[in-house]
Amino acid sequence: MTTRRTGLREQKKRATRDALRAAALRLALERGPDNVRVDDIAEAAGVSPRTYNNYFSSREQAIVAAVSGEREARVAAAVADRPAGVGLADAVIEAIVDQYTAPDESGRDALLLITTRPALRDAFIETVTAIEHPLTDAIAERLGDGDPHTARVLAASVAAAVRVALEQWLQTTASSATTSGLVVPSGSLPDLLRTTLAPLIPALDAAEQRALRHRYQ
Repeated sequence: MTTRRTGLREQKKRATRDALRAAALRLALERGPDNVRVDDIAEAAGVSPRTYNNYFSSREQAIVAAVSGEREARVAAAVADRPAGVGLADAVIEAIVDQYTAPDESGRDALLLITTRPALRDAFIETVTAIEHPLTDAIAERLGDGDPHTARVLAASVAAAVRVALEQWLQTTASSATTSGLVVPSGSLPDLLRTTLAPLIPALDAAEQRALRHRYQ
């Protein structure tokens, strides 16, 4: 009975978060982000401002959540679900590229807003930190018993590399929009992600090799 209540509570919380994200993006697209208040988002989602503050600390967080969603969980799940024959480095890089470069239609609309608003760009970049802990768990599961700090260091390094790629991508896209008058997110994000993650391949491969040696000793 307790498990059922916990499950229903989690479902309700997820539904509330989804409603807030959807309302924030819709209002931002209709009015412009600067003309949207937290109270407006809460009212549109059918909750109180106090409830809103339990999920997001600003309107920018709610708007960028339309793109980031539960990305940290999806990245970790993608790494964990890769077949055993796929190396750890390939598993991590492909998971990151897939989850950061395949937004749905509403996500693309949100990206158009993000590229033109410094506050939204900052909030978007800050979402990267959320991938660190779930990714730590996914890497640790792949490595098995070993140095408990290795998975955390590798996950933190991956998050830092993603942050660098996003900062460069958003800066380039914003500059392009300023000079051309068009707001079209650059298509180079997959390449940027692969480039910034490339220096981590030797460390990921080495960690995996150590784990394999440890496993079969």
